[in-house]
Amino acid sequence: MLERLAALLLAIDDRAGASRRIGRQLLEEAERMFAWWHRVRDGTLTRARFEVCMRSLRARVEALLLEGSLLGNTSTARTCAKLLKASEALWTFVRVENVEPTNNASERAVRPGVISRKLSGGTKSKAGSRFVERMLTVHATLRLQDRPILPFLRAACEARLRRSAPPSLLPSRCVPLRAAA
Repeated sequence: MLERLAALLLAIDDRAGASRRIGRQLLEEAERMFAWWHRVRDGTLTRARFEVCMRSLRARVEALLLEGSLLGNTSTARTCAKLLKASEALWTFVRVENVEPTNNASERAVRPGVISRKLSGGTKSKAGSRFVERMLTVHATLRLQDRPILPFLRAACEARLRRSAPPSLLPSRCVPLRAAA
């Protein structure tokens, strides 16, 4: 999502007049936020201090988005209004520990599936596409949890045959989640 956000901010910055000013200021705030985030990751800024710093940054960003949303019937106004509407989701990484501000880990997790789809030419039906999506999700989820896939699939098939509850993809408390590399 952050890559999409960065593209939106750059697009605003490329426009003329008030849009450009708002775009520049939003990009400056994004740079500041990432500088602080990197300090949290390397241990030179505490999480508590980061959360305090982010309160004022969030207020500045939301004020800029509000200003941008009031620019009339323009692309900038529509973009800013959409970002304001998604505000809570944009700041999840501040509220929830171990949530990254980017989707890089997610992108890396789905990359093998994307490559496979491109090499194979994809599927020929909606049902085939759903099957592949679900299998790739199961594989990526179990891999991140250091859980073997074949026993899970066997248990899922057996549960289906018995008409019983399938196994859960949710991690058990005793299975440590591996950090996405």
